[in-house]
Amino acid sequence: MSDKILVPYDGSPPSKRALEYTFETFPDADATALYVVPAPEGYWAAFEDPDVRVPNADRGRDRGRDILDEATEIAAEHDRELDTEIELGKPDHAIVWKAENAPYDAIVIGSHGREGISRILLGSVAEKVVRRSPTPVVVVR
Repeated sequence: MSDKILVPYDGSPPSKRALEYTFETFPDADATALYVVPAPEGYWAAFEDPDVRVPNADRGRDRGRDILDEATEIAAEHDRELDTEIELGKPDHAIVWKAENAPYDAIVIGSHGREGISRILLGSVAEKVVRRSPTPVVVVR
C-alpha cells in the first residue's frame, strides 16, 4: 500500500505499538523511526540555533540513539530493516516538518492510552500531527 512510512518513536508503549503496527500492516514499506529531542519554546528560542537553545542537546541525542536502538531491535524481531533519525525541536512541529520535506506516504503515530472519558482524546502531539500533516496519519492505540 504505502512505500515510505514515518513513525514518531519515543520508546513509550503507544509508540512501540505504532511501530509494530507499521511492520504488520505495511510489510513492503520502508519505515523510518523519528525521535525528537524536545527544544524549548518562546521568544528567545526563535533567535537561537536549536543546538544552542537545547540544554544538554548531546545528551538528548545520546538518549535518542538508545531509544532508536530499541526500535531497531523491534524491527529485527519482525525481520525488517528500519531507518532512524533524530531531530531537535518541538515534537509535533518536527514530525510535520519531516513529513512536508521528505517523500513519506503516511505517518503512523501512537496515541496515549487514557482512562475514562478522556480516553476519546488523542495525545496532544498526535492530535496536532493529525491536524497539520500533509500526509495521511494512522493513529494507533
